[in-house]
This record gives sequence, C-alpha cells and structure tokens, in this order.
Amino acid sequence: MLVLRLNKAGMPQEWIHVEQAARLYSQDKVLFELGTDHYTMLGGWNRLGNRSRLRLSSIIACDGKVTDISGKVALTNRYLFRRDNYLCLYCGQTFSPSTLTRDHIIPRSRGGKDCWTNVVTACPRCNHAKGAKTPEEAGMPLLAVPFRPNIYERFYLMNRRILADQMNFLASHFTQRREWIASG
Repeated sequence: MLVLRLNKAGMPQEWIHVEQAARLYSQDKVLFELGTDHYTMLGGWNRLGNRSRLRLSSIIACDGKVTDISGKVALTNRYLFRRDNYLCLYCGQTFSPSTLTRDHIIPRSRGGKDCWTNVVTACPRCNHAKGAKTPEEAGMPLLAVPFRPNIYERFYLMNRRILADQMNFLASHFTQRREWIASG
C-alpha cells in the first residue's frame, strides 16, 4: 500500500511507502488525515505482553514547506496511455499498453510538438492509416480532446494501485475531460 502525502495546504506531494508514513507519524509531522482506508503496523511486545500498533491513514497531510509541483507532468507513453484509458482515440477500442502507440495530432513532420495537448493514444492500425495527416484530413475524428493532466491527475497516472478513498480524493479534482475519458 502506498500513502498519498499532501502538504499542509492539501495539495498532493508524493506517494510514500507505509514505513515512510510511520516515520512521519512518529516524528509528529502529520497534521491531518483524510480518507477511510487505514493500515495498521505492528511493533514489538512490552513486558506486560502488549503489542504496539500504529494506525496509518491512506492520505496524510504533513507539516513542512509548501511546494508547487503542479506543472511538472512528464509526457511518457505509460502516462499517456493511462490518461486515455488504454483506448485508441480514433477507433475507440481498448488495447494492451504493449500494442499502443503515441500519435501526434498535428504530425511532427508538419511542425507538431510532442506535448500533452498534441498527442493521443492510437492503435497501430489507426496510427498507420492517419499517417502524416491531421485527423480532419484523414477523416478520423478524435473521440476525446487531449489535455495536460493537472496535479491530481498526475498522481492518478503515477500509481496503478490506488485505494478507493485515494481515488475519490484525486478524482474530485479531475477536469471534466478526464471524467469523459474515464466513463468512456
């Protein structure tokens, strides 16, 4: 289980392991907890036969410097395919990540940039059929508008094993476009 660490303003900062979260709890750096999922770490036994326990929340806010990391979402195929829910945004079929490709809406050969708003997930067949044309020229309209993930969407893209309460927290800050792709 990974714990979502927020700053004191409630902005996501990083995914941390439960051992790191336990350290923050023991250093009294946890300001507040969110969510309903918890993890209990068991410690040693005392002389009376009682075992120590530490209850960790799946979302914690910690004291410290407030860092703005909102604009730093690396464009990788892994994140792109996850953003687009492993769908070819031309034909609408779902594919495994190993068969998907990155397609540039405005082809790079025509000055298109390799950026979040100019790339979509495509199956090899559709990517080949579109070639060096725009979707309009190829007669292949997009099923969704590409977008740059916000900070909450970034944390969704980073972790494949998100707990339900973590997902609810993150999803409450997703853009409408993200909700469209998720609901298909």
